[in-house]
Amino acid sequence: MNHHASPTRTDNSPYVSDVPADAAMRSWLDACVTADCPERVEAVVVPLAEAVGRVTAEPIWATRCSPVADVAAMDGIVVLTSETAGASQTAPLLLEPGSYEVVDTGDPMPPGFDAVVMREHVHYVAGAAEIMAAVTPYQHVRSIGEDVSAGELLLPEGQRLRPVDVAAAAAAGATELRVRRKPRVAVIPTGDEIVPVGSPPRVGEILDTNSLMLVAQAQEVGCEAWATAIQPDVVDRIGAALTEATANADLVIVVAGSSAGRDDYTARIVAELGTLAVHGVAVRPGHPVVLGAVAGRPVVGAPGYPVSAALTFDIFVAPLLAMLEGVPPTRRSEAPARLARKLPSVVGMDDWVRVRLGSVGGQVVASPLPRGAGVLTSLVRADGLLLVPAGVEGHHAGEEVSVQLLRQLPEIKRTIVAIGSHDLVIDLAATALRASDPTLGLVSTNVGSLGGLVALRDGLCHLAGSHLLHPATGEYTLPYLDEMMPGRDLAVVRLAHRDQGLIVPPGNPRGVTGLADLADGELSYVNRQRGAGTRMLLDQELRLLGIDPSLVHGYAREEPTHFAVAAAVAAGRADCGMGILAAARAFGLDFVPIAQEPYDLVLDAAGLSDPLLVPLWELLDSKEFRASVRKLGGYGTEETGGRIR
Repeated sequence: MNHHASPTRTDNSPYVSDVPADAAMRSWLDACVTADCPERVEAVVVPLAEAVGRVTAEPIWATRCSPVADVAAMDGIVVLTSETAGASQTAPLLLEPGSYEVVDTGDPMPPGFDAVVMREHVHYVAGAAEIMAAVTPYQHVRSIGEDVSAGELLLPEGQRLRPVDVAAAAAAGATELRVRRKPRVAVIPTGDEIVPVGSPPRVGEILDTNSLMLVAQAQEVGCEAWATAIQPDVVDRIGAALTEATANADLVIVVAGSSAGRDDYTARIVAELGTLAVHGVAVRPGHPVVLGAVAGRPVVGAPGYPVSAALTFDIFVAPLLAMLEGVPPTRRSEAPARLARKLPSVVGMDDWVRVRLGSVGGQVVASPLPRGAGVLTSLVRADGLLLVPAGVEGHHAGEEVSVQLLRQLPEIKRTIVAIGSHDLVIDLAATALRASDPTLGLVSTNVGSLGGLVALRDGLCHLAGSHLLHPATGEYTLPYLDEMMPGRDLAVVRLAHRDQGLIVPPGNPRGVTGLADLADGELSYVNRQRGAGTRMLLDQELRLLGIDPSLVHGYAREEPTHFAVAAAVAAGRADCGMGILAAARAFGLDFVPIAQEPYDLVLDAAGLSDPLLVPLWELLDSKEFRASVRKLGGYGTEETGGRIR
């Protein structure tokens, strides 16, 4: 490993600091050099059939020519070109037996012949060959060494071998290749609360999904990887597991215990057993990263939250593994994109944000996903990664940014972008569309009905999901279109009617009967965010009941989706919250009906005939899909797929 100057450190304490990511990497490499960590994994010899994906440990030279002699490149007859002069469709030429020979593709060229006439241009007449085209010297002939010449450099050292590379090596005479051994990665899960995948987790326990993910990430980049037994929060046990892992692995990842809490021991253990280079990187998520070396092996302490752990692998582990094999780190393709909504960021840290992507009006649109370090689903749903550098406070909606692509652009261009109110029917439609056409996607971002209409106005989505109640008219959505986008040719398609009400714990222990029960402030409430149609419905109902929102205990507590409201009630953080029946059912909660409302899809009228959207309209019109919507509970589909405007 190349030696780099270490970054300036303000202290050597075991507590979390804020080292910039690039400086942290340099400091870690310095520590690896000091600890005599190997610069490369050793070379091994493998048969060609096992070489794909491995990295060449030495140049590969051709030991023979390919082809080994002049050979026919077409089926037909071999001829002497001088004897074909003048042959054409209108003036065919007869070649007598002995002046030609029949050959197939790949046959050696017989002596005395220098070209091939394709079979399509030959007719046989009483033993003679009639040709209808003249040929030039060596036409349709593969010359000796045309592909590879003996002694030629075929592949350099440090080449990750592809199927075509292995095929070329075989053609050049190789039967086995000298390549780098696969780096070995050991993952050590830690924590008293961690239990193996497959265990039924009890309250306070967490499944060991991080080890499963990190091992798979290492395998994906070409490593051998395994997870050890889960280690409790005991210094000696973790230290012993780390010592054992360094004897067998080229790099060790210790999961969790990297922060500065009471039971966070990773930094201390690395410092005691080897060299602690960095504890804390100016990256979000993933701040409390530990980087060091023990027993001549690089060691990483990854945060316990899954998004942080995955990002730690991408930023630090993958590049170092590439160095061990002698290849440059893999770089993802990037594309410009417009942000679908405002994205604030903390100054002083590189902020990595996972986004969903689609193409609207010929431009890629990026919708930020939930940013919690523990939101594993954000890893699943992400189509791209957006880096907000440490010195930037964030970006405004519509601003152009550069996004690292986790999916290819052709896939992104086949993605319908829906922004607005949260609804399960949109998720159901996304699944059904993908099942019917694997090339078609639908991504939705939940920013509330008003936010969806703003995104549509600004050209950031194909569809805006809305159920906005207009207080002055009592109508849903339509009055807002004339106010926000006057003169624009818009269409409104009914998705469904749905039941809105108060989500309450099983058995309704507080005896909630309706919104009037919120007036005395004794019930704790969980609200939706401003701009959400559910929030506006609540405000309208409170006005009709003459209830001051400030009297509602928990009115200022906001959640972004119906599921989040239901989760808050299920966890006991609130006595009730407004949401849809389907969300209550999903959490096994009870439901007090308040109103039935329409949920609509708003779009530019031209979208009704857009080939990208036509499959959605066909889906909404199908009896099978409508039946699946009704099974969710609390939905009416009588008008589903109908145009309201």
